[in-house]
Amino acid sequence: MADLDQVTILFIADIVGKPGLDTVTTFLPSLKKQYKVDMCIANGENGDKGKGLTEPIARQYFSAGIDIITSGNHIWNNAAFRHYLDTTNRVLRPLNYPPEAPGRGATVFTAPRGHQVGVLNLQGRTFMYPIDCPFKVGMQAASRIREKTPIIVVDMHAEATAEKLALAWYLDGTVSAVIGTHTHVQTADERILPQGLAFITDAGMTGPHDSVIGLDTKTAIKRFMYQVPERYQIASSNNRFCGVVISINAASGKAAKISRLNLP
Repeated sequence: MADLDQVTILFIADIVGKPGLDTVTTFLPSLKKQYKVDMCIANGENGDKGKGLTEPIARQYFSAGIDIITSGNHIWNNAAFRHYLDTTNRVLRPLNYPPEAPGRGATVFTAPRGHQVGVLNLQGRTFMYPIDCPFKVGMQAASRIREKTPIIVVDMHAEATAEKLALAWYLDGTVSAVIGTHTHVQTADERILPQGLAFITDAGMTGPHDSVIGLDTKTAIKRFMYQVPERYQIASSNNRFCGVVISINAASGKAAKISRLNLP
């Protein structure tokens, strides 16, 4: 029986294309049972052939058992998807884009056992777009969400490891977890910070690992050697499921444990 005092969150690392979706479909049902998962969050900005997302693919994620989809800079790749962002609170774009941008960057989800879980999506600025400050925007949003629930999970979609870690220390004691995404390379630094924040620099990638962060190796090598644009060709072999499982105290919002997943 699940512990009423603990909430278990499964965060699925960046899902890449159809290989990623197939991997989620294969592993998610058993993982939910194994870890008694209360809620599943996944970064889905690379669902459409490796870049961007579509409404049909988002609905496939929901049918597979994902509750909330987070994203990053590639959420804007498909212009037709932007309208859907305005109609749903289950797909997030980074909150620190201008408020006039489509969609929303935070939501509160009610899990099946009745726990409310805040989800906040932010994007870094180092080596990325010069949008609003994720630190200031993140703290303001987290403070608002805490009026409803102390359980808050942040997807920090960023290039620089230092920026992700700095945000985690800044939000320690305010949110339950800061999960890094974007680089598609899983790091081995999962930890609980002093005031109960679960952190990992990057949760990794769910999809084809015989690749260059999801891209076909030959295509990637040509891009780097010749500096000439090549058609994006997604890889297809050695599919792996990456992410983290986080246990959070329901009353305090403090994380008790974070565990990496990298399967099979």
